Amino acid sequence: MIEIRELGRNKKELMQFINFTWEIYKDDPNWVAPLKSDMLKVFLGLDVSKKFTYGPYTFFMAFENGEPLAGVLVGINEKINLKKNNKTGYFSYFETINSREVVKCLMDHAVNWLNKQGINRLLGPLYPNDDVDNRGLLIEGFDSPPVLMTSYNPTYYQQLLEEYGFKKDADFFAYYCDDFDIARARVDKAASFAMKRYHFRIDRIDLKQVDREAKDIIKVLELIVANSQEEENGFEYSSPPSYEEISLEVKKLLPFIDRDLIYIARYGDDPIGFVLALPDYNQVLKKVNGKLLPFGFIKYLWYKNKIDGIRGFAQYVIPRFRNKAVNAAIFQKILLAAEKKKYRYIEGSSINENNLKSRRVFENAGFKPYRIYRVYQKIF
Repeated sequence: MIEIRELGRNKKELMQFINFTWEIYKDDPNWVAPLKSDMLKVFLGLDVSKKFTYGPYTFFMAFENGEPLAGVLVGINEKINLKKNNKTGYFSYFETINSREVVKCLMDHAVNWLNKQGINRLLGPLYPNDDVDNRGLLIEGFDSPPVLMTSYNPTYYQQLLEEYGFKKDADFFAYYCDDFDIARARVDKAASFAMKRYHFRIDRIDLKQVDREAKDIIKVLELIVANSQEEENGFEYSSPPSYEEISLEVKKLLPFIDRDLIYIARYGDDPIGFVLALPDYNQVLKKVNGKLLPFGFIKYLWYKNKIDGIRGFAQYVIPRFRNKAVNAAIFQKILLAAEKKKYRYIEGSSINENNLKSRRVFENAGFKPYRIYRVYQKIF
């Protein structure tokens, strides 16, 4: 008989929730294990940079004869519900054996919990600790490990969720490029011409001026959100981060940042766009299997200097400077850095399927779509 338990907010039960993930992926060579210590810190509410403070959340697990079968985190982002006048909940960290019965029991409890709090719509997978990353269920592109801060899951999850009654809300595309010569040939001419004609410049991030850079990023986001559709501004299921959140996140990521991969475009003193990219640290995480201690940290130090991939996770240009090759000019800088530092590939993700302008930016630069992530919804 399947038993569903709502977990307590304590280390013992949350570690059981975390450890179950390793059971699901133990035979999957492409899976990249997250750091258990980081997950626990987030789940306990100890990571102030995360968004659990936006509303209530809880954990459910399914068991049979004491053995775990499935788990899910379910919650409510009250901040975004208030802004959008929604009654929507989210689910994330969903893991399960391949069983329709187990998923039904687990999700019935999640829906019940939300219903009692006035919620009538469930979206996911969406991660409360990331506004736009790790979103969606991977439905195409299972042939290689996921890159930094992107989703990965067994192929059977799609069928199980759809059999339960989830419907597609939106798909998001990831783009890939490993031929920098072709990409450079496409962006160099356009970038040089545009910078001369429209009088903008591209500045590498100044890590000694983190507060100034964070404020400029916020200025760009505010202009975009005020003048764009949701699928174009990248915040379909959340809201733009505040200055404090951006500043905190940048400072937290300082040890992992490659300065040559983050640029802000400016017209005079005014920021007009930016692209944020990081080395693909999933290559390192794959080696440590969720633990930095006692020996994982040594592996981390060794492998972090061998990273040969880049994940671009944000590209924005204010409406006034769109179609003026601002992104091409920034990509030119990143491609030059990638060649110089011997990076092998760049992934750009994830972009709403309906955001044709952003998709064309990547396609015009020679990037190819290679993965699709789907966010599901269920109305009840």
